[in-house]
Amino acid sequence: MNSKTSIPSESTTTLDFVKGDLTVGEHSIIKGTGKTSTVKVSGTIYCEGDNTFEGNILAENLEAEDNVTIHGDLEIENKVEVEEGRLEVYGNMTARHIDVDESLYVNKDLTVEEVDIGGSLKVDGTVKAEDIDVGGSFKAKGETKAEKIDVGGSVSIESKVNITKLDVGGAAKVCGGAIQEINVGGSFESNSPLEFESIDVGGTVRLNGKNKGGKIEVGGSFRVEGDLEFGEIDVGGKVEITGSGEGDEMDVGGRVEIGGSLKLSGSLEVGGKAEIGGDVSTKNIEVGGVIRSRKATVEESVEVGGSITTVDGVTARFIEIGKRGEVRGPIKADQVIIGREARAENIYGKKIFLRSGAHAENVYGENITIESNCQISGEVQYTIELRMNEHVSLAKAPQKVDKLPF
Repeated sequence: MNSKTSIPSESTTTLDFVKGDLTVGEHSIIKGTGKTSTVKVSGTIYCEGDNTFEGNILAENLEAEDNVTIHGDLEIENKVEVEEGRLEVYGNMTARHIDVDESLYVNKDLTVEEVDIGGSLKVDGTVKAEDIDVGGSFKAKGETKAEKIDVGGSVSIESKVNITKLDVGGAAKVCGGAIQEINVGGSFESNSPLEFESIDVGGTVRLNGKNKGGKIEVGGSFRVEGDLEFGEIDVGGKVEITGSGEGDEMDVGGRVEIGGSLKLSGSLEVGGKAEIGGDVSTKNIEVGGVIRSRKATVEESVEVGGSITTVDGVTARFIEIGKRGEVRGPIKADQVIIGREARAENIYGKKIFLRSGAHAENVYGENITIESNCQISGEVQYTIELRMNEHVSLAKAPQKVDKLPF
């Protein structure tokens, strides 16, 4: 059976080594001895509240009913528990389990297996943990390594991170590193390059530098100030990448802006407008509004409801421009359909179909069908068959040729 040592309330006591348990009365101060000013307790320290320790503390457990302040390192073998109050450690802190009702502040480094804080957790040094659970906010200045971080409010980490799973109800901000799984209800931001497996954010995401990841799901907007390598992007609002993007698929409800090139092994689907400063290489393109790029190389199909503008043209197996749509730059495909009252410049294809009222400059194809009220301001060349309805306006008589320009 452990022996017990009791310190009366509102007293100041100097201790060195305590065998067994130590009970500290309210508003009492404990000082350590020796050069390191250390107090070592072989058992559990019981604090009745508003206690201050001047020096380093080593013990098996620490239990408190109210606020505790430690001006030194705190090294606990098993568990730290503060029922109603806060714990402040002006040094390093190590423990297996930490449970604090209000808040925990660590001036230097924190090393722990599990930490559960009802209010806020703030660490000015590094953090090493398996499981961090905070009801309010979590702030760390140093590098943070953890298996799981679950915070109800906000997270702010000013150095690199290595986290398996990050789950935050409000906003999260880190400074690069690696996070396997990111789940944030509000906003997420990384100020330096980040590697990740998945991002699921309800509001907005902002990344910086050269980033590499997997699946991205964002309800609002997604911005990368740099380059991005990814798996799938599914964004309800807007996607901005100032550099280049490379991935599998991109599905955006609103708008896409990419400063460099975009390379996809799968499809690009945009509800509104897509502006790509460089080349686009993808399997399929489906845009409800407008798409602009320097060049578009598409393996399968291109379907555009509004307009498509390129400098060096679009190539695909199938291209369809919607009603009253517009094409600026050459297009080339096995099959091309220009919608009713749509406009195009130079068209190259095996099968070309211009619906009623469509306009084009030059049309070059094997089989060409031109419906009524279409206008061709340049020339029409075909190798197999030309079908034209009545009331088609041609600047030149169609020519059947042995070989097309392309």
